Amino acid sequence: MALVGSILFAFYAVAVVAAMAIWGTGILPLAILGSIALVAVQYKVGKWSALRSVKAEDLDEQRYSEIHDRVEQLSRDMGIEKPRLMKARMGVPNAFAVGRKGAGVVVISEELMHLLERDELEGVIAHELAHIKNRDVVMMVLGQGVASVVAIVAQWAVLMTGENDLADFFLAIVVGNLVQMVVMVFVLAISRYREYVADEDARQYIGSGDPLARALEKISRGNQATQHHGREEMVDRELSALCIFDSSHGFLSQILATHPPVEKRIERLRS
Repeated sequence: MALVGSILFAFYAVAVVAAMAIWGTGILPLAILGSIALVAVQYKVGKWSALRSVKAEDLDEQRYSEIHDRVEQLSRDMGIEKPRLMKARMGVPNAFAVGRKGAGVVVISEELMHLLERDELEGVIAHELAHIKNRDVVMMVLGQGVASVVAIVAQWAVLMTGENDLADFFLAIVVGNLVQMVVMVFVLAISRYREYVADEDARQYIGSGDPLARALEKISRGNQATQHHGREEMVDRELSALCIFDSSHGFLSQILATHPPVEKRIERLRS
């Protein structure tokens, strides 16, 4: 975690130095303020778009009083404010968290509530609460912000050192995308690690890893059944980074995956 974080900081530092080389040292305050503004916008827009994309609505406190009561207790145990609870039809059994401490939101799919037993659902919710407690969403936005800043500087470097013609314009786009992808490899490595941490925290607060392990098995089978029957997933690729389950397969897919293999997570939870 420390190694990957240091690499990300190095990417950002190189981008700032490059910006100073292109535009002069006077760009430094603007570069820092611009980076902060970019991260803030990504955080606000990302939270709004995630909830809007699944058409999330509040989880009725009277109808789902048991879930609300358990979340209240878990939040108290974790030392965070009870997040806003919402539900959505995602087409697959899943759940995700957005926001930070004091302004968190947990969204649970209706498919997940129908699929899981009470203790299994509790394990999933504890996992999502752990993400809020550990500020994982904010951490991911920071990582994505670094990737965006580095990509923007790389694009301008190409434009400023070239002939500034149409060929340089397209080259800048290609270079920017490639650089951003390289940085995102490290950001996604952090994401996969934070999933293990959230699993471990959930096991600690509910007293056992087995309920969450069973939930992951059922969620995995539910996602596979959806794909087998050809039903379209309503969870897009960007939103899947927030969810408890990601169905990436193959070496390259796993390198670019937001989640570690579900089999490894289950093994750790039961070890």
